[in-house]
Amino acid sequence: MTLRITREDVQRLTADGAVLIDTLPENEYAEEHIVGAANIPQKMVTAQATAHLTKDAPLIVYCYDLD
Repeated sequence: MTLRITREDVQRLTADGAVLIDTLPENEYAEEHIVGAANIPQKMVTAQATAHLTKDAPLIVYCYDLD
């Protein structure tokens, strides 16, 4: 299920245990990302790359790209 959420929603959800996933390439993630976010570049999102993620908590997946 995909939802648009606000900054306040992100703060509340992460406080409740949600996991943040940033899908930017590694070099862009290294330059700037939300504190606490894990990096799984979009081109690397596979069942194997995401197998370690808990299925008991919401995932917040984001990508900020100006292109």
